[in-house]
Amino acid sequence: MIEHVETPHKLVALTFDDGPNPVYTLNVLEILEKVSGKATFFMIGSQMEKHPEVVKAVKAQGHEIGNHTYSHANLTSLTEDEALREMEWTDAIITEMTGAKPTIFRPPYLDYNASVVSMCNHFGYQMIGALNTDARDWEQPGVDYIVRKTRNHIKNGSILLFHDGFGDRSQTIEAVNILVSELYSQGYKMVTVSELLELQAESR
Repeated sequence: MIEHVETPHKLVALTFDDGPNPVYTLNVLEILEKVSGKATFFMIGSQMEKHPEVVKAVKAQGHEIGNHTYSHANLTSLTEDEALREMEWTDAIITEMTGAKPTIFRPPYLDYNASVVSMCNHFGYQMIGALNTDARDWEQPGVDYIVRKTRNHIKNGSILLFHDGFGDRSQTIEAVNILVSELYSQGYKMVTVSELLELQAESR
């Protein structure tokens, strides 16, 4: 699972899980547009079916969409066939809605086993984690908490995790607004996960 990429460049990848959401995903797009930043959205297939117009907006602004399963199931508690279907359905939905096959995957709850790894290989996915999991924005621990914990993980090549779906995400939006402004003023460029991974490939 890739949590960051070694690079001499001031680049970070912001990632958002569990969308698309008609309110919070669009909030994120507005924040990033102000700084010409790009992000990666790990989307849930069932949510994509509900909000195709949000998927379209994300794609139109040049952000990346990754696979986050169809129903946010914990893959390690499913049979191999069930887990494969969760990944397969969303792979097909992303390909159909965006015209491009996803190349990255994040398992729900960041929980995986050997079987999930082999399915990632099957789809040609890189499995993506994040450095700031201790910010726990999904638990709504407060804007200051999310910002403070995330700041500890900001460095060249960081992959950072936030949530734009399931429940009230207003704390996350406020925290991301603060962090994006700080990153921008510190000279960081916000890029997609695949852009970071390309740098890693080039440096090998």
